[in-house]
Amino acid sequence: MLRKFSVLAIGMACSTCAFSQDSTKKSNFNISGSADVYYRYNFANPTKDPAFDHYNNFTSFTNTHNTFALGMASVKVEHSIGKVGMVADLGFGKRAEEFSYNDENTQLAVKQLYITYAPSDKIKFTLGSFGTHIGYELLDAYLNRNYSMSYGFSYGPFFHTGLKADISLGGTSALMVGVTNPTDFKSASVEPKMFIGQFSTGTKDGALKAFLNYQGGKYDDVSRLTQFDLTATLAASAKFGLGLNATWQSRNAKGSDDKWGDSNSWYDAALYVNYDPISWFGLTLRGEYFNDKKDVLGFNTSIVAPTLSANFKIDNLTIIPEFRFDNAKDEMFLKHNLAPTKSTGSFILAATYHF
Repeated sequence: MLRKFSVLAIGMACSTCAFSQDSTKKSNFNISGSADVYYRYNFANPTKDPAFDHYNNFTSFTNTHNTFALGMASVKVEHSIGKVGMVADLGFGKRAEEFSYNDENTQLAVKQLYITYAPSDKIKFTLGSFGTHIGYELLDAYLNRNYSMSYGFSYGPFFHTGLKADISLGGTSALMVGVTNPTDFKSASVEPKMFIGQFSTGTKDGALKAFLNYQGGKYDDVSRLTQFDLTATLAASAKFGLGLNATWQSRNAKGSDDKWGDSNSWYDAALYVNYDPISWFGLTLRGEYFNDKKDVLGFNTSIVAPTLSANFKIDNLTIIPEFRFDNAKDEMFLKHNLAPTKSTGSFILAATYHF
């Protein structure tokens, strides 16, 4: 009822200013949202020692053990009329707080807020803050088939704030170019700006899609990065599909002599195998290899992390039982007695809902 009233109110408000609008134009208004909750158990049964605060979890959004936890509730409002539009996407909860880690310490986050202008069907400009084009996985849990996140997602960009242009190249190909604040900053006064880009293409039937992604530039006066990312999806049949994400990021810093030092890099590759034998049940196996042997992110090792997730679908509800095993080349996890170990396993039971 409230949604219907909101639509009516907006329609009445627009009618009062018809003198400044083309009365033949039709406006589109939409509200959507989602929520997710979960339980995680790490089989090492991590100690309650306050110094041990990561619970054998080094990826985003599931840093808990043996507890039920809230993910995020989201509300997304979209409106467009003619050639212009806006999106306001708000998130509430721990997941939103980790996503906007550079903002004030709050569990209410502006996930996305942007305005668009499309002067023709060949080009669209977007100004504001928007989710990253890099990577396979997405912030909203209901859009992923695995509940836990990959290392590639967790240490790549989450969002960009700036100006971008989406350009149609004809057929199934497109180009995006833009200039933004440093990665994951909604505001960055006097800081250098970065560049982003994407080339996308695919088959006419949409079965195969591929995206070559880029971000690069200084993220402060003494640090800079370059990242290339390849994402592809293949719908081999109605029951079987594949996803691929391979990303490489290089960083270097300026020394006290005001000269740029040597670059060091990390990289990640993940293959997603999706199988849906029936409409209400599916399986996804994510096989991931993460390499930070040059200690860019502080791991100084490599990790293999297979994850198997089942998806049970009941209308807009998806229940996700998941088993995950992280195996590192070096001892980076901890047993219950704080003894180091190379591997650890976890179980997650999650539920997502969207409307």
